[in-house]
Amino acid sequence: MTGTSEMANILAEAAGRLLEDHVTRGVLGAAEDGTWPSDLWQVLEDNGLTQPLAPEDRGGRGASFADAFVIAFAAGRRRAPVPLVETMAAGWLLGRAGIEVPAGPLALIDGGGDLTFKDGALSGVAEGVPWAAQAGHLVAEIDGTVALIPTDAVTITPDRNMAGEPRDTVTFAKAKPSGTGTLDLTATLPVARTLGALMRAAQMAGAMEGAVTLAVQHAGDREQFGRPIAKFQAIQQMLARAAARAAQARSAAETAFLALDRAGDDLTDAEWDVAAAKVVAGEAAEIVYDAAHQTHGAIGFTYEHELHFTTRRLWAWRGEFGAETFWAQDIGRRVLARGADNLWPDLTARQMG
Repeated sequence: MTGTSEMANILAEAAGRLLEDHVTRGVLGAAEDGTWPSDLWQVLEDNGLTQPLAPEDRGGRGASFADAFVIAFAAGRRRAPVPLVETMAAGWLLGRAGIEVPAGPLALIDGGGDLTFKDGALSGVAEGVPWAAQAGHLVAEIDGTVALIPTDAVTITPDRNMAGEPRDTVTFAKAKPSGTGTLDLTATLPVARTLGALMRAAQMAGAMEGAVTLAVQHAGDREQFGRPIAKFQAIQQMLARAAARAAQARSAAETAFLALDRAGDDLTDAEWDVAAAKVVAGEAAEIVYDAAHQTHGAIGFTYEHELHFTTRRLWAWRGEFGAETFWAQDIGRRVLARGADNLWPDLTARQMG
C-alpha cells in the first residue's frame, strides 16, 4: 500500500540494509544487558533515518507518514534496540510545535497528561518512559503544548520491560523545558499517545513478519518421520493463518500512517485508523507468536534461539501506548457517539480510503 514513492523506496532500502547489518544477536543480547549500541545509533543518524518526519529546515527529511512507515516496520522486523520510532514521533511533535529538533535519541512520554505545567516548569512522575536514560532530551505533550526537556533536568529511575528494553520512571520536580510550543491541532486523545500507538502498530507488524519468516524457515529445515514438518498439513494451515494475520496487521498499520498524512490539522478521523491498527496488531500478535513457538517446539523458548527476541517484544509492545482494550473501547465510544445510522457509511468510507 505504502512504499511506492521514491522517498519510501530509498528509506526502505537503507533501513533494511543497515538494520540487517548492525542488529546482530550479539548486539541484541548486549543491549538487554545494558550496553547502549552507539555504533547502531550513529549509523542510523548518519543516514538520516532518525528524523524522517521533522521538517527539513529543522534538520529532518520532511517525509510523509506513509514514507516513514517503512522505517518503523523495519525497526520492528529487525528488533532494533534503540529508540528509533520514539525519536521519529518526537521529532514530528517538535517540528509541528515549532521547536528546534536536537540531535541524538529522544524519549517520547506517554501520559504527559499526568504531569503539571505551571509557571514554565513541569512537575509529576511519568512511568514506563522508553529509553529515557539513553536519550539526551524528553518530549512531553500536555494538553496540546509540547515541551522539550533535557534529561539532566529530571531524575530517572531505570527499569525494563519484559523484552529487556529500557522503560524508565522519570520524576519532574519543577523541571524547566528548553523549548515549548503548541500543536494547534484538533484531537480527542493526547497526540503523543496516538503517535506512539501508530509506531508500535508498525513495529509489531514488522516483528510478526519476522516471526513468520523464522517459523517457515524452521519448518523447512526440521524433519520428522523422514520429511520436513512443512509437509504436514497441520503445520501448513497454522503458518498460513499466522502469515495472513501478520499481513492484516501490516495493512492496518499502513492505512493508519496514510490517514495521518490526510489528517491535516484535525486528527480526530485518523485516530480511528490508529485505534484499529493497534487492535488488529495486538490480536494478530497472539496468533503469530503461538504459531511460531508451536512450529519451533522447545528450541524456540531457549535463550540461544533468536525467536524469543521477537516474541518478547510483541508481548511488551501490545501493552504500550494503550493495549487493544484501551483502543477497542475508544472505537466503541466513537461508534456510539456517531450513532447507528453512521456506522455503515463510516466503515465503507474507510474501505474506499
